[in-house]
This record gives sequence, C-alpha cells and structure tokens, in this order.
Amino acid sequence: MDNVVLVGRKPVMNYVVAVLTQLTNNDEVIIKARGRAINKAVDVAEMIRNRFIKDIKIKKIEIGTDKVKNPDGREVNVSTIEIVLAK
Repeated sequence: MDNVVLVGRKPVMNYVVAVLTQLTNNDEVIIKARGRAINKAVDVAEMIRNRFIKDIKIKKIEIGTDKVKNPDGREVNVSTIEIVLAK
C-alpha cells in the first residue's frame, strides 16, 4: 500500500512530512509502528492534528502484538499500533 507510513528511528518531523505528502494524494493515511516507536507514531498523529491539518479525523486505532525472533533466536512479543487518519 502506498498510503502507509512506517514509523521507526528517524526524527518525528520526517514522518510528519511523509504523512502530509501521502495526504495530498490520498483521503486516508495509515501510520504503523511497533515496540518503542509507538510513542513516536502517536506524536506524529497528534502533531498533524494539532499543528498542520486541524480538521483531520482519527478514523481508527488498532493495537496488537507481533511475534518476532530476537538475535538470540527466541520469539518475543512486540506491541503494534495502526493509526488511520482520514480527511
């Protein structure tokens, strides 16, 4: 999907710009993150709502858990979040 922004280790503003770019072409954008990046994904959504596009709505928020193998080879649970923003 081209309307998905995966949040990771970069600064928050990089993801804000990516979401704003996606919103020029699409009516909705999905912000996805897992683990420690969840708080950054929430910051991105809130920054867009409060500073850039006042009338954008949070259409849906989904939380979940992924099983991921760590470098030791063990499976660990990692929390995930999907925030759907819609015009």
